[in-house]
Amino acid sequence: MSDSKKILDAWDAYSDEHTDLDGWPYDDHAYGLRASQRDADTAEAFESLRYGARHLLATAETQLGRLPEDAVQSRWVYQLGVLHAALDRLDELHEQWLEARDSLPATAKPGTAAFDDALAEHHAESWSYLDDWATHGKALREINSAARTARSPLAPVPTPAPVRRSAALK
Repeated sequence: MSDSKKILDAWDAYSDEHTDLDGWPYDDHAYGLRASQRDADTAEAFESLRYGARHLLATAETQLGRLPEDAVQSRWVYQLGVLHAALDRLDELHEQWLEARDSLPATAKPGTAAFDDALAEHHAESWSYLDDWATHGKALREINSAARTARSPLAPVPTPAPVRRSAALK
C-alpha cells in the first residue's frame, strides 16, 4: 500500500506540472502514456497483496467486531466496504483480462501492440479500484493496531494485589 501511495504522489506531481490551471494536459499523448504507466505500476504494486486481500479483510472485520466501541473509528466500516467492493470489481476485471488475453492471436505476446494495448486497457479499467485500496487500505493496519492494543473483553480489569505485611512488622 505504501508503494501505491508513492505512485499516486508521483502521479499528482506529474499531473500538476503537465496540466494547465483547469487540469487539461499540455500534451495529451505524453499525459496518456504517463497515466498508462501509473496504472501499470499501481497494478504491479497490488499483486503482492491480491491473493491475501480477502483474508486481510476477513481478519479486519473479525477484529473490528471484537473491539470496544470507544476504540473504533467510525470510518472503518465504510472503508472496509469500499475495499470489499473494489476487490470484487478487481476480481471481475482480472477474469475479463484473462479471457481477453486468451482470445488474442497467438502472435500477441508481451511487447506487441495487440498485447500491450489490451493490458493497458485492463490496467486503466482497474486503476480506480486499485486507488481505493491505496487510499483506504490503511484502515486494515489501523484496525489491527487497535485490536492489538485494546483490552480484551474476556480479561478482567487488573486490581492491585493486596499489600501483605510481613511477620516481622507485627
